[in-house]
Amino acid sequence: MPSSAADWISLGEAAEILEAANIKFKASTIGSWARSGKLQSIKLGGRRFVRRGEIRALVAAPRRVRASDLQPGLFEELRD
Repeated sequence: MPSSAADWISLGEAAEILEAANIKFKASTIGSWARSGKLQSIKLGGRRFVRRGEIRALVAAPRRVRASDLQPGLFEELRD
């Protein structure tokens, strides 16, 4: 599925999303992450943009699975 222009946001918008989640980073810090490859980014007209989904993923709680929720015997063959 091709990405739309709305998928890309400015570094300032990214900082605002993080700040709304009570995580404070300067736009310059997010830009540094983008330049180093920690965040996917594009540069247009001298401005850098990052993917909205990647910024939201920084805010989202990690998904965890309890061992008791796994299918019984799923890893039994690995013990042999």
